[in-house]
Order: sequence, then C-alpha cells, then structure tokens
Amino acid sequence: MNKWREVLLDPNVHFPGESSEYRRARNELLEAEAELRRQNEQVAAQRRALPAGGLIREDYVFESAADGSKVRFSELFAPGRNSLVIYNMMFPRWSEDQRAGAPGGKTAELPLVDQPCPSCTSVVDGLDGAAFHLAERINLVVIAKTSPDRLGAYAQERGWRNLRLLSSRNNTFNRDYHAEAPDGGQLPVLNVFSRGEDGIYHHWTSEMTFKRGDTSSLDPVWVIYGALDLTREGRGDSAAYPNLQY
Repeated sequence: MNKWREVLLDPNVHFPGESSEYRRARNELLEAEAELRRQNEQVAAQRRALPAGGLIREDYVFESAADGSKVRFSELFAPGRNSLVIYNMMFPRWSEDQRAGAPGGKTAELPLVDQPCPSCTSVVDGLDGAAFHLAERINLVVIAKTSPDRLGAYAQERGWRNLRLLSSRNNTFNRDYHAEAPDGGQLPVLNVFSRGEDGIYHHWTSEMTFKRGDTSSLDPVWVIYGALDLTREGRGDSAAYPNLQY
C-alpha cells in the first residue's frame, strides 16, 4: 500500500483553465475536507469501541422471501463472520407517502399504501450491488414487515439477486429495535449486531434519525446522496425524491 500511496500523492494538482481564485478556494475546502475525514475516522473508531449492547431478547423467527422457509436470527451469522448489518425497509410505505408506486408487476397491483417506500427501494438497490463484496466480511440482511411472497416478488421485479431478504411479519423485531412506530408504521433503520462467545449483542443503530428527525444517518449506505452532495445543486428538496418512476 505504501507504493500505491506514492502513486496517488501529488501536492501540486491543478486542472485546466482554473483561476487563482478557484485554486485558493479549493485549497481551503481541501483542508476542511481533510479535517472532516479525520473526524469521520475518529467517529468510526468510537463506534467500533462501543461496549457490548444488550443481548438479543429472543431468537427471532423470520420468513425467507426466497422460499417462505423459517429462518432464526442466530442463523443469519455465517461461520467466521461475526457482524450482522440489518436494513429495515419500509414495506409497506408510510401511509402518507403519495409518491408514484411500482411501474409494473405484481407490486403495482397492490394498493399504494401497501407498496414499498421509494426511498427504501433506492437504499436496497445500492445494497444489492454491494452485497457480493460485503459477503466476504460481514453478514447483510434486509428485513420488511410485508409478506415473504410480496417481498420476493418485488425483489424479482427490482433485480435484487445478492441480498438475503426476510419478512418480519410474525415477530416483534421491528418494534423491539425501533424500526416500527407506535402506530405500527414502518421506519427505515440500520441495525448492527455482533456475535460473541456468550451470545449475540446489539452493537449500533442509526439513532441519529431520531435525534435529527431525518434519514441522513443512512448516508453511509445510500449512495445517491453522496453523489448529489458533490454537485453545485446539492441534495435540493428531497421530500419527493427518490421515486419509483421518473
């Protein structure tokens, strides 16, 4: 890696046609970006160093979207991989979400209120592409409250082939780990669990969602906003974005 670092290092980078004003401003921004990176690394280290959270309260039983078979929580850990990342997608969507529904297939036949959240769909689109690589290091699962048949049909329609998709319709996992509101509405939440010699512990949840009242805590797994943040236009109004139809 030291050789690769030598390839990358260049303190005198300039680009065609740039003004001295641009270069000064860009260098100031570069310092801010470097400081942000240091802070990100510090926060990541704090996250890794968290003491063990609570032991899971029960060996939850899920239903596989692939074939409807029963899957226990403890079975989500493959040999040699002791971290489990779970994304709870909103399927069904928020009852007041009026964004367009699925463009076709069996999912489009459902009432809009029973269809999946477009934002969660965007997150899972990205996770499916990364799942092949992540499987070398961690266990990754997507959970939804809908039936396994509906979840499996939607996975086929979206082309999700690499993810393990599970229905939680018959257990309390979503409610226990804050992926379900008191009224039963579903919430988009990331949970991480760690397996040790004496059991499975909760490690981390995207709690910033509840502190800020937005979904920015999903940014680490939501690539579209990372791309938009690089542009002059930025994120803009995300109230009706992303969508299932454009």
